[in-house]
Amino acid sequence: MSSQVTTIPPSQALYDRLGKVLRTIFPVSPLLLRGLFVAAQGTPYPGQPLTGPGGAEYFHESVAFFDAATTADGYWLFEPADPKPDSAEVVVFMHGYGAYNPMAYGKWIKHLVAKGNIVIYPRYQKNLMWPRADAFPENAATGIRRALKELQKEGRVKPKTEKIAYIGHSYGGVINANLAVNWQQYGIPKPASLLLCEPGSGPLKGARLTDYSGLPADLQMVIVVGAEDYVVGQEFGRLVFETAVNTPDRNLVIQRRSSDGHRYIGASHSEPYCYDLDFDIGVRNYTAKRVLMTSRLNEVDFNCYWKFADALMESTRNGCYREVALGNTPEQRWLGQWSNGKAIRELEVVLPSSAGKMTQEVPASNGK
Repeated sequence: MSSQVTTIPPSQALYDRLGKVLRTIFPVSPLLLRGLFVAAQGTPYPGQPLTGPGGAEYFHESVAFFDAATTADGYWLFEPADPKPDSAEVVVFMHGYGAYNPMAYGKWIKHLVAKGNIVIYPRYQKNLMWPRADAFPENAATGIRRALKELQKEGRVKPKTEKIAYIGHSYGGVINANLAVNWQQYGIPKPASLLLCEPGSGPLKGARLTDYSGLPADLQMVIVVGAEDYVVGQEFGRLVFETAVNTPDRNLVIQRRSSDGHRYIGASHSEPYCYDLDFDIGVRNYTAKRVLMTSRLNEVDFNCYWKFADALMESTRNGCYREVALGNTPEQRWLGQWSNGKAIRELEVVLPSSAGKMTQEVPASNGK
């Protein structure tokens, strides 16, 4: 089948209707959805900084969405457009268990692409029951390799993989931690930065390692756990942080609930979700329904998850914003401010020197 690019005007309802039709007719053809970043350019979301990591300083107005995810080792691909660059840095975004509908993190994906990144979104599971979790890392690695091969074709934005970034939420964090240790074995690019967002596997053990001393010594890594994460808790995040003894540039960040008496900032397992129906593939499993019910876009996105991802990439690629990503600095701990000007409760940061002194900070796992 020849490659086809479809231009869609910036209407949310029209995106939804035509997107589903076109993905049925052209399941492995790129869809160019225009105008996806219009609102973000010059008009940030409420609470979003104008510039800097997590900010609304964007360089591309559109994203090319390529669907090659019909199998468990498939992938989705998101490339910057308007203007289309010749080449771009790469982010591997690993979804949580069952979140193989990319709409779950759609606004974050748009943010990353508008900043100039190619985003590879491996599927790694066909459904909630198959395959077994032991197969997740190999499936994810196959999806990464296939995506990078696709990007070498004519007409694609060529990938830069020397400073590749890996982001993973929930079970995706478990998978990415495994890939970061075994990147050579899986034939994928060595990670320069790794952001684990509320990582954990609940009662499942597939893809987990006993320790993470094999992580690259020059890796820059941030692990974020939520104080009210009753899904996976902090156990796995602590395990990675405490056993990655050969990776000095690692921080554990604890995010807690905060309120000004009128609105509140949560610290649940769902905080990284930020759904966008522009990337909806129609899946409505348990995870997708939970995303639609619990997803919120707020300062935890902009000044925690998005901020750390951007800062880690800038630090490893360009040597800047390290103080935002690492080191227990005021810039790293900052989570924003309420409408009355008072600061939202700061993030708490644990440095490697304190790893052996850590106490239980977050509730233990209560399911997947």
